[in-house]
Amino acid sequence: MRITLAGYQGLLVSLALFLVLVASPVRALESNAYRSEVLTARLIVAEAGIAPGSQFLSAGLKIELEEGWKAYWRSPGEVGLPPEIDWKGSTNLESVDMLWPAPTRFRAFGIENFGYAKQVIFPLQLRLANSDRAAELKGLVDLLICSNVCIPERFELTLPVPLGTGVDAKAATDIATWAARVPVAGPESAIAVSGASLKQDQALVVQMTRPSGWNNPDLFPEFGAGSAFGAPDIRLTSDRTGLWASIPILALSEEQTSLRITVVDEDVAVTFDDVNTTDVVPAPPYASETSQDRGQFFPILLLSFLGGLVLNVMPCVLPVLSIKFGSALRMKNRSVSQLRAGFLATAGGTVAFMWVLALAVIALQTLGYAVGWGVQFQNAYFLIALILVVGLFAANLFGVFEISLPSSWMVRLSGRFGQGYAEDFSTGALAAILATPCSAPLLGTAIAFALSGTTGDILAVFTAMGIGLALPYILVAAWPGFLSRLPKPGPWMISVKIVLGLLLAGTVAWLCWVLIGVTSPTLTGLVLLGLGLIVLAARAYQVQPRNGLLWGMTAVLGMTLAAPALLPKSSDDVTDSITSYWVEFDRSRIAREVSQGKTVFVDVTADWCITCKANKTLVLDREPVLGALGEEGVIAMRADWTRPDAKIQSYLEAHGRYAIPFNIVYGPDAPEGIILSELLSADAVLEALSAANLSGVGKR
Repeated sequence: MRITLAGYQGLLVSLALFLVLVASPVRALESNAYRSEVLTARLIVAEAGIAPGSQFLSAGLKIELEEGWKAYWRSPGEVGLPPEIDWKGSTNLESVDMLWPAPTRFRAFGIENFGYAKQVIFPLQLRLANSDRAAELKGLVDLLICSNVCIPERFELTLPVPLGTGVDAKAATDIATWAARVPVAGPESAIAVSGASLKQDQALVVQMTRPSGWNNPDLFPEFGAGSAFGAPDIRLTSDRTGLWASIPILALSEEQTSLRITVVDEDVAVTFDDVNTTDVVPAPPYASETSQDRGQFFPILLLSFLGGLVLNVMPCVLPVLSIKFGSALRMKNRSVSQLRAGFLATAGGTVAFMWVLALAVIALQTLGYAVGWGVQFQNAYFLIALILVVGLFAANLFGVFEISLPSSWMVRLSGRFGQGYAEDFSTGALAAILATPCSAPLLGTAIAFALSGTTGDILAVFTAMGIGLALPYILVAAWPGFLSRLPKPGPWMISVKIVLGLLLAGTVAWLCWVLIGVTSPTLTGLVLLGLGLIVLAARAYQVQPRNGLLWGMTAVLGMTLAAPALLPKSSDDVTDSITSYWVEFDRSRIAREVSQGKTVFVDVTADWCITCKANKTLVLDREPVLGALGEEGVIAMRADWTRPDAKIQSYLEAHGRYAIPFNIVYGPDAPEGIILSELLSADAVLEALSAANLSGVGKR
């Protein structure tokens, strides 16, 4: 008959207390010690021998680690291996149950891992084959321990156990202490799981209750070998008896087992086996336990404002400036009051789009979706609409046709907004839309604060960003005399309009390049064909407004454009972005490479990120950085976020980032990584590569 965990723990604790009080000391029963530079390991047994009629022995694998080194739990996290012991060489041993004390969470290489530091004793429940014979324990131990590098250890521990009586008080106390840390089964505790759901395979959401109240809980889910989870977002009810947690799913094993969840608090550890999940996602009605630092609120607003202002001079400035200059030319002949109102309307359009974006972020977060800056450019429908709109603007500047609203609409809008102000408003909104693929310096911190904060944080940050982006319009509205410095209207305006049209045509070309990455060249070609037909139809309509045939063609075209967007992207249309020495992003590989003394450079990029393209063209694909990334011992890893990717999303969030570009360098001397600025420089990249591996381990 096997002893239950609760019974085993109680027996050890009672035995240890009794021995401390009354037992006389006996000779300790422990194996030979295995020693290396980073650990010492041995087997210990509580009993001094096998007593007559005894069927069980209480033993432990004791591991002492040097400072900074860690061993792993049975479920190590994203990387790592749990200890394994082979008992085949033992005698008079029927079975061994290895128990796992509750782990602690530690972070290395930007990855969440679970295990033990300094010292751990794994309690071993040994069942003897014969109670009146001596035994010999032979354990072949495979152990992986990690610090800045990982070292596999393999060693054998041998321990003869003679017949006899008595107990070693110290060994019994040590084993009992660690056995008390082994999580008990869920039914044996007052804690209960009240709900669990796998939310779109992106997060595990769990609800638990503890009548006596939670202190400082942590959760460790297990879902089969190969599955990995990130750090949980834990929230407690006001009375601290209810717990809600959302745990990011980093990887799911193809051979999933039943879900097991271990919850650890300051004074308790409980494991729930075979947890049932439902499609109903438990809602988080409570405030986050890890709230934002409110002292950072106003500095973050300043960063948001400055980040929005800097967007005006980022690489995506060309299409935005073309709209701004076009707006200035259109308003030049207005009165002062009309100028002010027009530029304020343009500024209002910019801020209004930021509000729409903020509300969309709030709505998506409420529905449980992960959100990042600029991810709307991963959506084919959004890109198609933007190509059509910007293409029509370009055709308008080329003079192919004039964009104007029906007269009845203009009368209504002029009554509400004033003549032409609706167009000014839409111009500001479009400028903001085209600026969002850029991630300016200062924006990363502000966006991270907003997307990890409250609804108020999101609205405040996006508003400040919109005001910063709209500041040029606001300044012109305050000092409209600036426009008087522009040359008087004349033939030069036609040339300027053509130049501005070419800039917007370049924007269309860039958007088409992004659409190819998101969908396929076939669909992109259809969109361009559709754009051309719409332009021709608009031109023909202005010449002959009653020509219904062309409008019918336009309607059919609209349906044609919608259908291909629903088709999956074929493998033939996928372009491989991994070239030369660049390797595909693999988060778990980072730790493996660094543990072998190598340096890893990670570049998170996307086709729709103009700043990313600038970094690539000006820094990453040029000497001396190009040569440094190609050196032996350096792994250049590229994560392509052109299309939605939950793994890349969770990786960014693990570093508190929600926008790209994102570049980080790992190495033996920088296991947590050195994060670089959004705008790269050759000196900054080379310095980070050197600092991450000062000793040059792994390089030749």
